[in-house]
Amino acid sequence: MAAGNSDPPTTQPSPTSTIYSPETRRPSDAMPTNGPKELVDVEKQDPREKDRAGEGTDVGGDDEVVRAENDKTDEDRFTVRWEGPDDLGDPLNTPGWKKWVMTLVLAVSCQCVTCCSSMASDTYAGLEAEFGVSQEVCILTVSLFVAGLGVGPLFLGPVSEFLGRAKVLHYGFAGFFLFNFPVAFANNIAVHIIFRFLTGFAGSAFLSVSGGAISDVFTNAKVGTPMMIFSAAPFIGPVLGPLVSGFINEHTNWRWTYYVIIIWAAVMLVLLLVFVPESYSPELLRRKAKRLRKETGDERWISPVEKLNRTFWEALKKSIKTPFILLSTQYMVLFLDLWSALILGILYLFFGGVPYVFRTQHGFTLQQTGLSFLGIGLGQVVAVASQPYFNGKYRLQVKKHGGAAPPEARLVAGKFGAVLCPLGILLFGLTSFSNVHWIVPIIMSSFFGAGMVFSFTSTFTYLVE
Repeated sequence: MAAGNSDPPTTQPSPTSTIYSPETRRPSDAMPTNGPKELVDVEKQDPREKDRAGEGTDVGGDDEVVRAENDKTDEDRFTVRWEGPDDLGDPLNTPGWKKWVMTLVLAVSCQCVTCCSSMASDTYAGLEAEFGVSQEVCILTVSLFVAGLGVGPLFLGPVSEFLGRAKVLHYGFAGFFLFNFPVAFANNIAVHIIFRFLTGFAGSAFLSVSGGAISDVFTNAKVGTPMMIFSAAPFIGPVLGPLVSGFINEHTNWRWTYYVIIIWAAVMLVLLLVFVPESYSPELLRRKAKRLRKETGDERWISPVEKLNRTFWEALKKSIKTPFILLSTQYMVLFLDLWSALILGILYLFFGGVPYVFRTQHGFTLQQTGLSFLGIGLGQVVAVASQPYFNGKYRLQVKKHGGAAPPEARLVAGKFGAVLCPLGILLFGLTSFSNVHWIVPIIMSSFFGAGMVFSFTSTFTYLVE
C-alpha cells in the first residue's frame, strides 16, 4: 500500500489523516507531529486536486513534480496516511447504513448507562427495609454513581489514545455490565454503594469515548443530526429510569431493577462487539503502519501518532491538567460548563421533586409517578425532531462564511435552551399544586426537557469545534 502524501497543502502541521477541505474534515483530525512540514505529491493526490494543481502550468510542470518527489525525505516517504478521499480505510468512508447502525447502538448503550443512574431512585424503600438504613444513605446509590461518571473520564480518557476507541468502548461497557452483578446481589449496603460507584466509573469510559466514535465517521457538515440523536440519548436515559423502575418496584423486589439492567447491558454488549469497530483514525493508521512493516520488512514505515513518542503517564497528566487549564483560562468554556452542570443538577433534582409533587399532591402510585416523567421525555423527543431546522440554519452560516462556519454557529440551538429551561422550571413550580390538574405540570416540564437537549447539544458541538 502506498504511503505517499495525497492531500493538498495545508497550513496545519502534519495531520494524522488527510485533510481535504474545511467542509469535509474536522479540526480534531489534525495532530501535530515532530516531522518536517508536508510536501505535496501531485502525482498521487486526489485527481480533483491534481487538476487544480495543473491549471496555468506549462510543459515544465513535470520537472517540478520530479523535484518535489526527490526533495521528500525518508520520513515523508514512509509516513503512513490515507491514500485519498476515497480510501476505504478512512473511517469517513464507512457505508452510510453502518454509520447509522453504529450511532443507534452507541446511543441506546449510553441510554442504558444513564438510565441505570436514575433507576436507583425508586429502590430506596426496598434498601431501607432490607439493610435497615436511612433514606439519606440510600441516596448515595445515585450520588456515587454520578460521581463515578464525572471522575472516570479524567483517568480513562487517555486510554483511547493508546488503545483506540473500540477497546475502550467494549471493555468499558463490559466493566459496567460485570459491576452490576455485585450491585444486584449485594448482601450489605456497603458493597452495594461501592459497586455503584465502580459501575458509574466503568460506564464513564464508554460515555467519554462514544461521542468521538460518531464524529469519526461523519463529516463536519453531516455530524449535526447524528450528534443530536446521540446527545439526547444520555438525557432520555435518566428520564426513562424512574418510568421503568416504577413498574418494577411496584410489583416485585428492588433487586429486579438491576437484573433488568444486567439483561439490557448484555444485549447491548453483543451489539457493540458486532456493529462498533475501531473508528479512531490515528489508531487505524498505526495498525496500517504495523502491517506494512510486517509485510515489507521495512521498519521505516511509521504513522504520525507513533512519531509523538508519548507515554501513558504523560497523557494521563495532560488529561487531568487540561480541563482545569481550560476552565481557568477560557471563560467561554467555564461558563458553558457551569451552565451544563446547573442543568444536569436540576435534572437530578427532578427525581426528588417530581415524586413529591405527584405522590403527595395527587396521590399517584409508584408506577404512576414514573409515568409523570414522560413530560420531560416528550420535550426531549421534540427537541431532537427539530434538528433539521437547526441544520438549515447552520448551512446558511456555512454559505455566508464561504464554506466554513464559525464555531459560534453551533450555539443557535442553545439560545432556545437558555429560555426554555428556566421557563419550564418556573411553569412546573407554579402548577404543582393539588388544585391544578395533574396533566398541567407534566406538560410544563416538557419545556425543560426540550431546553436541556438544546443546551447540551449546542455546548457539545461548540466545544468540539
